Amino acid sequence: MNYEEALAYIQGFSDYERRTDPAWSPTRFSLERVERFCALLGRPQDAFTSVHVAGTKGKGSTAAMIHNALATAGRRPALFTSPHLHCFRERIRIGQELIAEEELAALTAELVPYVDRLHADYPDLGRLTTFEVLTGLAFLYFARQGVKVAVLETGLGGRLDATNVVRALVSVITSISLDHTQVLGNTLAAIAREKAGIVKSGGLVISPPQAPEALAVLEEVCRAREAELRLGGRDWRWWEEPKADGQTRLAVGGPFTTYHGLEVALRGRHQHLNAATAVAALEALRERGLAVPRLAVEEGLRTVRWPGRLEVLQERPTIVVDGAHNDDSARRLREALAEEFHYRRLILVLGASLDKDISSIIRELAPAADHVVVARSHHPRSAPAEGLLARCRALGVAAEAGGDVAAALALAREQAGADDLICVTGSLFVVAEAREAFGLNTVV
Repeated sequence: MNYEEALAYIQGFSDYERRTDPAWSPTRFSLERVERFCALLGRPQDAFTSVHVAGTKGKGSTAAMIHNALATAGRRPALFTSPHLHCFRERIRIGQELIAEEELAALTAELVPYVDRLHADYPDLGRLTTFEVLTGLAFLYFARQGVKVAVLETGLGGRLDATNVVRALVSVITSISLDHTQVLGNTLAAIAREKAGIVKSGGLVISPPQAPEALAVLEEVCRAREAELRLGGRDWRWWEEPKADGQTRLAVGGPFTTYHGLEVALRGRHQHLNAATAVAALEALRERGLAVPRLAVEEGLRTVRWPGRLEVLQERPTIVVDGAHNDDSARRLREALAEEFHYRRLILVLGASLDKDISSIIRELAPAADHVVVARSHHPRSAPAEGLLARCRALGVAAEAGGDVAAALALAREQAGADDLICVTGSLFVVAEAREAFGLNTVV
């Protein structure tokens, strides 16, 4: 099996991200299925310590910061995230090295008989999904490579997510907002209950401040499982420190030594909250026997890379890409653009996924824009440009169709002056195509 054949095999299963199975239903999720699959593989997830990260917003950035600090400390940590921007291998890495094509292909070939055996022995559990197969592959790869600590980002929710077969040393639940409502529920309480599914009996949970409705659920679940919840703003805190150079630095304090003057490589004030959450998680790891030197924490935040999140691709005009894909992230993006950049006009290049609340995204972003160019990504879940135009016009927003992402970006650049700002947003697959239009097709 070569790399292309391996990808075809993995993506041939029911895949939530690509909606390849029209009969897909959330009721087909089952943690027992993944448990039995991993048992057939020899429970590779037990070979390493885990930091488990769930949440609606900021979980990828927070996971990347924790991972980079561990890597800076020489821990050779693994990182498992989704989705990818350009290359499927981005999802599985050790340190800064993505899994090699030949390694992924060999492991996939090795998994095939175990997948077939699971389906034959337990037909009532249903067939594995793409994400479940990939999770088993990642665990097996990490174990074979002698990884001692892995940072694992949930794919969807938490309670029934394939990654939830680990017993994490520390669990992190980032900011919770409405997203994937057709699967996780249409209230903050319902979504919080799914995210809180990663809380383990006697565990240690790190969370930034949450909306009251979500916090009540987290506290209830932690009490029931006798887990300790360390909440931002209550048990640990963060603040900004102005410096002589006109910039601000981050300070984080809590039941640990206070950090002053932290530099965060990722732009936006919301990333300060993610960075503070990462620091609190790293300090919790220290308490549980996995020490990360202070200098490694500082350097990990200063040098972290997480492309596609308020990332500047060009100056004059400034071109920024950001994967905001719900109303909460769109609101944070609007605020960040105003805080981080100076510009004459704002031109939005907007694409979105069919399963998102597109009207809410437009409602948050469009009033700040002088013009909107809508685009349709080549991704199978991409919303048609006609629908985006109709939603813009229904909200009184002037917009025009720009074709695919590359064409829409080219149109925006034709209309922009040197002092203007172009922001490409709406989903990570839109961001990926914008980066590729600039010849950027890697994240490392």
